[in-house]
Amino acid sequence: MTALPLSAQHCQPRKGKEHALDEAAIAALLPLVPGWKLAAQGDALVKDFRFENFHHTLAFINAVGFMANHEDHHPDIEAGYGHCKLRWSTHDVGGLSLNDFICAARVDALLEH
Repeated sequence: MTALPLSAQHCQPRKGKEHALDEAAIAALLPLVPGWKLAAQGDALVKDFRFENFHHTLAFINAVGFMANHEDHHPDIEAGYGHCKLRWSTHDVGGLSLNDFICAARVDALLEH
C-alpha cells in the first residue's frame, strides 16, 4: 500500500482471489473511511448518505457516477427522497479489494468540497 491518502489513489485492475482483502487488512483500512460499515456478510462497504431533498440526492448520484466511471469501479446504488445508499464490492475478487476503500474515500472527498 502507498503512503498517499486513499482519496488520492486510483483503482487498479484487480481480478482473482489474490486481490481480495483478508480480515486484518479490512480491519486496518476501515478506520480510514469513517462512517462506512461492513455489510452483514462482510463482502462490501456500505454507507447511507442523507440530503435535504431529491435534487441534492440526484446531484450526489451523478457526481459518484462520474467518479466511478473514471475509476472503472462502480457501486450498487439505492436512492430515495433525501438519501442514497452506496455499496462497494469487487465482484471479480468475490469480496472487498483496495479499490472499494479507495472509492469510499473518494466519495467522502466529494462531500468535503
